[in-house]
Amino acid sequence: VSPLQYGLGAVLSATKASASLPQAGDDYDFYCSFPGFREFCESQGDKLLRCQIMQHHGCRSDLKDRNKLTDLEERLDLVVDSNDVILERVGILLDEADGVNRTQQPVLPAGFQAPKIVVSSWNRKGSRAGSRSETFRLLHAKNVTRPQLKFKEKVDNSNTPFIPKIFIKPNAIKPLPSCKSKALPHRPEDLDVPAALADFIHQQRTQEHVEDMFAHPYQYELDHFTVAEHLLSKPEPQMYKPIAETKCSFVETLEDLVALNEKLCKESEFAVDLEHHSYRSFLGLTSLMQISTREEDFIIDTLELRSELYIFNEAFTDPAIVKIFHGADSDIEWLQKDLGLYVVNLFDTHQASRALNLGRHSLDHLLKHYCGVESDKRYQLADWRIRPLPDEMVQYARTDTHYLPYIYDCVRAQLLDSNYGKPGLLQSVWNKSRDISLKKYVKPIFTEDSYFELQRRQKRSLNTQQLTAFRLLFAWRDKLARQEDESTGFTMPTHMMIKISEELPREPQGIIACCNPVPPLVRQCVNELHLLVQQAREMPLLKVSKHERQTTSGLLYSDARFVVLCIKCENSAFFSHEQETKEEQESVSVAQMKARRIVESFENPFRMYLPSRGFHISKAAKFDPSSKIFEVIKGSMQLLNHYSTEYLNGHCKYGESAKGSVKKRERVASEIGESTPKPSKKLTKSAKDPEEEEPSPENSFTPFDYSQSNFKVFAGTKPKDNTHFDPNRQGHGSKKKKTAKGQKSNSGAGNRSMSYLEGKSNRGSRNKWPKR
Repeated sequence: VSPLQYGLGAVLSATKASASLPQAGDDYDFYCSFPGFREFCESQGDKLLRCQIMQHHGCRSDLKDRNKLTDLEERLDLVVDSNDVILERVGILLDEADGVNRTQQPVLPAGFQAPKIVVSSWNRKGSRAGSRSETFRLLHAKNVTRPQLKFKEKVDNSNTPFIPKIFIKPNAIKPLPSCKSKALPHRPEDLDVPAALADFIHQQRTQEHVEDMFAHPYQYELDHFTVAEHLLSKPEPQMYKPIAETKCSFVETLEDLVALNEKLCKESEFAVDLEHHSYRSFLGLTSLMQISTREEDFIIDTLELRSELYIFNEAFTDPAIVKIFHGADSDIEWLQKDLGLYVVNLFDTHQASRALNLGRHSLDHLLKHYCGVESDKRYQLADWRIRPLPDEMVQYARTDTHYLPYIYDCVRAQLLDSNYGKPGLLQSVWNKSRDISLKKYVKPIFTEDSYFELQRRQKRSLNTQQLTAFRLLFAWRDKLARQEDESTGFTMPTHMMIKISEELPREPQGIIACCNPVPPLVRQCVNELHLLVQQAREMPLLKVSKHERQTTSGLLYSDARFVVLCIKCENSAFFSHEQETKEEQESVSVAQMKARRIVESFENPFRMYLPSRGFHISKAAKFDPSSKIFEVIKGSMQLLNHYSTEYLNGHCKYGESAKGSVKKRERVASEIGESTPKPSKKLTKSAKDPEEEEPSPENSFTPFDYSQSNFKVFAGTKPKDNTHFDPNRQGHGSKKKKTAKGQKSNSGAGNRSMSYLEGKSNRGSRNKWPKR
């Protein structure tokens, strides 16, 4: 046998043997309860850690303090690291045996650019031959003044839907609704009310019913927008000016902003890009805007001019001016959220790149492909709140828009050429760009089930205590991030939240130990987090369904009847409340219903902090006939009504029959003449009025059918000598037991006065059963 075949067989046998070992969990814990199994596993583990192969490859198993590695998880980490190193070296050797050289550059198709690998040293400029590597000082400063403090309008982080920030609609075909076009007369008590709720309050005061408050303000204009004919024809690409010869203006005053708006209204097209910061703000901040015409570049300070940039709607919504973006999906939402700007006649070069099936669709690739420009993406994730901006960041911001008008001409011409001069492919790009303009910004709304999606993406299996801790920490993080206007990643990163949920530390120091580095807000609120973890630890680990089955199976009939009655009461109360709610909904207007839903969302947005009382269902789902939960509740209530009615009817019949038997026994005892107690008032009353209590015998008498009776009851008790079936013993008469002197024989059942003789059975003689 060759060494390769021998090694393969050894690996297969080892893999098969390892698969037969008990799995981690209950099986492994059960086997570990046996001392022999535990000692064998420990000895084999030490032998594996001291293996020469692992030490030969420079793994961590050759540590001097091996005896201190008593934890099973640490031993497992050592084995996993060793396997990774060995398998990686095996892969390298196999590739060399196959003739694969990893140092050789791969052959790429024409027009395809290899993706750049982003590593931790992304702020380091690559070194060239004969030059040292240069490191730029990235100003991701921790002491930058929060720009939110200077905003004229307070940032709305409330748990309410987003209301468009527009009150003037230039270039309108359909006018703006009256509730948006007029400035709302705020009262002193409205100052601390969120914008969404303030609008509803204003509707209540003015009795206005507005159904399209959350609609896109330029929905009608975009639906009826048609691309001009000259935009569907093949253009002649107009070469861009060198960036060093192009004037760049920094706009940070209202006068410069108004002058820039007048320039833009005279242009036929201009390019736009945004820089966004999302780490130190809950909803994020649009920190910078770059606009480039074919002659000049502009950089607008959107933090300083945040409340005045709405005047750009005059140029941004003009259907005769083309607005060129690249990857405008996020930009459109940021313009709406922070600046109240909307775009009509948008052209997205990213959609054009996808229609042309280029190798890559990033702006970096388009600059390299059409302009031959190497872009520098080191500042893509920089902190754009820094003022004043360094020259390197200004240069990066200009590059994003300076070449876009020329790329716009090139992709239009290429789209027509690839479709044999027909405008179908180009028209599809315009249509997709219009769909992007129709996007609406949606605020993140917190619900009791919001943590499910995040927990599902983590792909972790958590028990009830860990899942409760994750739910409570998620709610705490969302609430604090909204209050402090910080991102959830800054408040508590998700991996730290998972770590705390899995470990469930018993002390506040354990929570600090799970976070490295410790976020500032976690350090400030560590005691509050400790209380949440303690609350999660109090949750039982038993399965609720199994416990409920055991409890229900042990109920007595009286308890079951009580439960059925309680369910019926809740059922009637539920549907009566449903009818009242339906009547109320019919009497109120649409605006009042919307206002009521908004108010209900403010009553208790963090219901999960309260003691758990089972599954919570929102009122809107309960009383909405189109919802699935309404059908489930209604069906379950009808089923409970049916079974409870049957059970109560059967219980009443059983009670009446029991009362009748008691009366008969009392009457027989009185006829015999035994001493009876003095009759009570109820018995006296029933004796006086026999017609009211008992029906007449002529009307109620029915002859008894003896053919359905069981005569074995009168046969007396039989000795239980043998529990097996014996037909011969049934064929003969049963022998009577001898009774002691002075004792009566109990041959009749219940000491009755008459008895019936037991008949002989001839089954044994007919079937000729053998005698014992």
